[in-house]
Amino acid sequence: MVVSRDKAPTAQETFMQMAKAAGLRGRLLLTIGMLVLVRLGVWIPVPGIDRARFQANIEGSPLIGFLDLFSGGGLRALGIFALGILPYINASIIMQLLTAALPTLEDLQKNEGEAGRRKISQITRYVALGWAVLQSVGIALWVGAFAENPDPGVLFYIETIVALTAGSMFVMWVSELITERGVGNGASLLIFVNIVAVLPSSLARTFALARENQAIVGPVVVLLAVFLIMIVGIVFVQEGTRRIPIISARRQVGRRIYREKSSYLPLRVNQGGVMPIIFASAVLILPATIAQVTKSEALISFAQYLSPGGPTPWLYVAFYFLLILFFSYFYASLIINPVDMAQNLKKMGASIPGIRPGRATTEYVERVLNRLTFLGAVFLGLVAIVPTAVESATGVRTFQGLGATSLLILVGVAIDTAKQIQTYVISQRYEGMVKQ
Repeated sequence: MVVSRDKAPTAQETFMQMAKAAGLRGRLLLTIGMLVLVRLGVWIPVPGIDRARFQANIEGSPLIGFLDLFSGGGLRALGIFALGILPYINASIIMQLLTAALPTLEDLQKNEGEAGRRKISQITRYVALGWAVLQSVGIALWVGAFAENPDPGVLFYIETIVALTAGSMFVMWVSELITERGVGNGASLLIFVNIVAVLPSSLARTFALARENQAIVGPVVVLLAVFLIMIVGIVFVQEGTRRIPIISARRQVGRRIYREKSSYLPLRVNQGGVMPIIFASAVLILPATIAQVTKSEALISFAQYLSPGGPTPWLYVAFYFLLILFFSYFYASLIINPVDMAQNLKKMGASIPGIRPGRATTEYVERVLNRLTFLGAVFLGLVAIVPTAVESATGVRTFQGLGATSLLILVGVAIDTAKQIQTYVISQRYEGMVKQ
C-alpha cells in the first residue's frame, strides 16, 4: 500500500498495521488480555459475606453508585478488585502535590533523569500500598456487619483486608504493564473499561423506565441528545490548540547563509487532558473513604452531600468545578514551564515575533497559558454542570453519576489511545521507508 509520509495515517492503514505489524499487534493483544483479566477479577468474590443482605442494604444509594462507577461494579459485587486503580490514582495525586512542594522530589523529577523518575515511581507505589491498606480496612469494617457469621472474628477482617489490598496492587501492576508494554495509559484505560462496563446496565435501566412510563420518553431523548452534543464539544476542546508563531534567526555556516525559518509553538487548550477530571473525581471519593474507616455519621452525611445524586447537587457541582479548575492549573504547571521554554528558545536562536527573548518571552507564554488553561477549565466545569442540571430537570436519574466525569474520561482516553496508535503506525511507516 502506497502512503504519504506527510499525511496522517488513514483508518485503513491503521487497521492494516494493527493486523500485520507484529509489534503493534502484540501490544494490542497484551492490553486487551490484561483488561479482560482485570474485569474477570472484579467478579471473584471476597469470601464470608452474605451477598443478599449486602445488596439490599446498598440498593439505591447514590454514594455507592458513584463509587461503584470507577470500580466497574466491583464494589457492588464485593470482588477482590473492588478498590481497582483508585489507591494508585490517589497516590499519584499525593506525589504530584509533594513534588511541587518539596525541592528534593522536584530535583529528582527534573534533574536526575530516568533514575529520578523511577525512584519517584517506586515511592508512589509505596504510597499506593499504604492507601490501599487504609481503604481495605475501611471496607472490611463496613462489610463486617454483613458477614455470614454473626461474630466474624479477627480472621475475617484480616482476610478481607489482605484480599482487597492484594487485588489493588495487582491492578496497579497491570496498569504499569499496559503503560510500558501495551497501548495507552494503563490507569486511564482501566478506568475507561470500568465505566464502559457499567454503561450497559445504566442504559438498560433508562430504557426500562421509558417503557414503563411513556411520559418520560421525551426527557430521556433530551438527556441522550445532550450527552451526544457534549461528546462533540469535548472532542473539539481536547483537540484545540493555540499556535504561537516562532521565527528562527539567520545562521551562517561557512559561506552559506540560512534564511529565517518560521514555525509555531502549539499550546493545547486543555493541557492536562483527562487527568484533571480523574484527579478531581478521586478527591471527591476521599470523604466517603474516610467515612468508611471512621464510621462517623457526620462524615457519612458530608460524603452524601458531595455525591451527584445527593440531597444538594449544586454543592457537588460547585466543589467539582473548583477541583477541576485547581487541577487544570496544577497539571498545566507540571507539563509546561514558561521559564524553561523561554530559555530553550533563546538557546536555539528562536524568538516570538514582537516579543523580546528572556523574561518578556516567559511572561508572554505565562499569560497565554493562563488564559488557555482558564478557558479549558471553564469548559470542563460547564460540562460537569450540564448533566446534573439536565438530570434534575428531566427527573431521569438512572445513570447514577454516569455524566460529565464519565464522558470526559471516555472521550479523553479514547483520543489519547488513538493518537498513540497513530504514532506507532507513523513510526512503522518511516521504518519501512528506511528499509527500502
